[in-house]
Amino acid sequence: MQFYFQSGFLCILVINLDVMEEHIVYRKLKTEDLPYLKALIHVYEEVFEMESFPLPGEDYLRALLQRDGLIFLVGILEEKVVGGLTAHVLPSVYDETAEIYIYDLAVRPVYQRRGIGRQLLSALSDYGKAQRYREIFVQADLVDQHALDFYQATGGQAESVVHFTYSLV
Repeated sequence: MQFYFQSGFLCILVINLDVMEEHIVYRKLKTEDLPYLKALIHVYEEVFEMESFPLPGEDYLRALLQRDGLIFLVGILEEKVVGGLTAHVLPSVYDETAEIYIYDLAVRPVYQRRGIGRQLLSALSDYGKAQRYREIFVQADLVDQHALDFYQATGGQAESVVHFTYSLV
C-alpha cells in the first residue's frame, strides 16, 4: 500500500493487489472458542496426514479449552484457521517458574512459507515472557527435515536427546 500526499490537495491511495499482504489474526483460544479448536484439529489432521481421524467429543474439547496449562494459539484469515499450535505449560521444580512444551504446530500447506509458523512461535514467546516462563521447547523427528529446518531458522537450539515412549494400552 502506498500513500501519496500533495500539500493542500486530496490524498490518493494506490493499492497493488499483487503484493497486498493477507491480514492474519493470531489469538490464544478461550473457553468460548470451540469452533476454532475444531478447525485447528482439522489443520493437524490435514498437515499430519491423519486419515479417518475421529474428532473428540465437544464436551472433551470444551474441557481442554478450560484447562490451565494448556495453550492453543491459532492464525485466522477471513475467519478460517490457517495454522496453529498446541502447547503445555510445565511447572519447574528447580525454579519458581515454568517451561512451555510445544506439542503440535502446523500450518495448512497452501499457507506455508508465509511466516505464519514464525508468527505463532513469536506469539507463544510473547505470552511466555509475559508469564515469566523460562523457555519453550519442542521435539522434532530426525526424519522430518522440514520441521528441523523451520525450528533452526526460527532460532531454536538443537539438543542431542533420545525420546522414550511407554505404551499404556
